[in-house]
Amino acid sequence: MSWLDQLAENVDELHRAGALQQDGRSAEALPILDGVLATATDPTTRAYALVQRFGALINLGRVAELATAMSAADNAVREIPDPYLRGQMHAFAALGAHLERNLDRGVTHLVQASRSLAAVRDNDSETAWGWHDLAMAYSYLGFHGHALTAIEQARQVGAAAGMAPEIFAAPGIRLRNAVSLDHQGDTDGCLRVLRDIDAELTRYGAAGAGRLRPGSRAAYGYALARRAALGEQTQADASEWLTGGGDSVRTRDLRHLGNVCLAIAGGRPGVALSMLDAVPVAPEVLGAAEPARLRSICHAAAGDHAAAHAADRYAFRLTAQRIDRLRDGYLDGVAARLDAQETQRDPGRFGDETLTDPLTGLPNRRQLERYVAALLARGERAAVGVCDLIGFTAVNARHGRHCGDLVLQRIAGVLNRVMRRGDFVARFAGDEFVVVLPGAGTTQAAEVSRRLAAATNAENWQVLVPGTPVGLAAGWSEVGTNGRTLSAALAAAAANRTPTR
Repeated sequence: MSWLDQLAENVDELHRAGALQQDGRSAEALPILDGVLATATDPTTRAYALVQRFGALINLGRVAELATAMSAADNAVREIPDPYLRGQMHAFAALGAHLERNLDRGVTHLVQASRSLAAVRDNDSETAWGWHDLAMAYSYLGFHGHALTAIEQARQVGAAAGMAPEIFAAPGIRLRNAVSLDHQGDTDGCLRVLRDIDAELTRYGAAGAGRLRPGSRAAYGYALARRAALGEQTQADASEWLTGGGDSVRTRDLRHLGNVCLAIAGGRPGVALSMLDAVPVAPEVLGAAEPARLRSICHAAAGDHAAAHAADRYAFRLTAQRIDRLRDGYLDGVAARLDAQETQRDPGRFGDETLTDPLTGLPNRRQLERYVAALLARGERAAVGVCDLIGFTAVNARHGRHCGDLVLQRIAGVLNRVMRRGDFVARFAGDEFVVVLPGAGTTQAAEVSRRLAAATNAENWQVLVPGTPVGLAAGWSEVGTNGRTLSAALAAAAANRTPTR
């Protein structure tokens, strides 16, 4: 029995609304959900309907109504101790934040959605759809690797519930990955992904195609048309797949851009340019750079290589603003902040909410002092490391404090990834961080330094702060041995800081 079947009221109506949404017919689903909300009294039924209504408004692009709908869904879900509903709501909220162009809030919801869905114990078809929606949210916000992982989780959960794998084909995820590669100048990589999508569609054949979600049609059609615009023949007919597919804003824009691509492939670049000028498309569908990249292909086909080059440069600049590496830094920073907020909710350990650094989400100096005091009171010892950034002054001077803040958030994420379970990380002051390794000595500290060096050097600082290398210097001492206090340990560690290698 699926999770939805366990609701107390209006099960048939909710099933019908859900089926319409999965078919890309959100406009028809919306009044059904409103009808359920007008009569239902069961809190779980109302929460489910409010979450699905929020999703329908997102599909229809009704941005002005999203804040109210999200608030209603969020309040309802808070009353229901069910991680699936929380995960679904946060996945939709991430998509809503994307439509409102609020990246930081969107990433916060991605982290919360992932954690909630991972906590679901009894996986069923509804949970599979939750992972699907999270995958779509990852994809739209540009986290292509995370999106592929989440859609694979949707397939596995769906298979356990008896669902065909074609249902979770999700070509839009790989399509957005493909065009992102093209925007960054990797047209060969783009074509490889587009060929895979074409081959998948052929592999499904007539039988499998009948089980594909209608909403997938436009993504398949655009993948075929985009490949044709780049000069390659396709196995399937793009124009056939660009028909139908539902009433979402995404489907409408993919259909229009697909016809632009077909005009290019048909030797009519002037018509294609006119079509791009006539109908603006939402930048959230395939990224703000896609229309510019199509203009470049049009100009190249018409022989105007100077205009093609200028359009390509513009597309590349737009893409550089939304590169995955930068978003991974946001993801790490938000995860650290959420972890710290969870810690704050345990007043028995750390007391009030003035113990967290608001920028990185890490514990602050005050919380560090309390943590070490408790450790010493138990008679334990620990290695203490003082780490600060090399090149941070130049970052602020050349790129401004906003980029400096992003670097600090990125380093907070690096520190959280490298530390062992049970280690403590705090932002001490400015670009200075302190790590505490309970029970550790010099050998373990040296190993942590090596991991810190590898993780810091692996970051693509050139993308985040071009021309300004960033490194990490670390020094170590011990606390709890020979009566050494925290302040003495910090002074000793700071005195022997050296660049991590």
